[in-house]
Amino acid sequence: MNFEPLEVADVIEITPKRHGDARGFFSETYRADDFGIVGLEAYRFVQDNHVYSAERAVLRGLHFQLRPHAQGKLVRCTRGAIFDVAVDIRSGSPTYGCHVGVELSATNWKQLWIPPGFAHGYVTLEEHCEVIYKVTDYYSPECDRGIAWDDPALAIDWPLSKTDIILSEKDRKQPRLSEIPPAFHFSA
Repeated sequence: MNFEPLEVADVIEITPKRHGDARGFFSETYRADDFGIVGLEAYRFVQDNHVYSAERAVLRGLHFQLRPHAQGKLVRCTRGAIFDVAVDIRSGSPTYGCHVGVELSATNWKQLWIPPGFAHGYVTLEEHCEVIYKVTDYYSPECDRGIAWDDPALAIDWPLSKTDIILSEKDRKQPRLSEIPPAFHFSA
């Protein structure tokens, strides 16, 4: 696996190796020992999520969970393509309010590691997208929170027109980052 740290500290782009032949391919998409080599051995995955979006321009996010059920996520797109975003919401972080965006697709086979303390969201770039992600804590409705995907202070350059975006009712009503109390604190 290739681990590439991104501009916002602690978010990592991961590209697993694929071994292919005429039959198809084989890929190890997660190995605890490889994650340990890059300092991620403290994280243990407890749940896998599989999401299907039928249409292009479905935007899911920006979501996070509060402590004690904060989640780290290892995200990959196994069908289609998405633009995946992580926003640093750790107060005191030098990159607080900053984000990174990466295209994840079935073709490029990249994954994104998003640690606890980040809001996460993505938009589908094609029809019939499937996203699979591992999380480090269980889903907890009472800890579930979000931030407005179009918060002007975040200045996320989503690759689709705002008029094309398809949202859930929940995601239409999310507050701006400046409207939520600090949920995470940065420690170096």
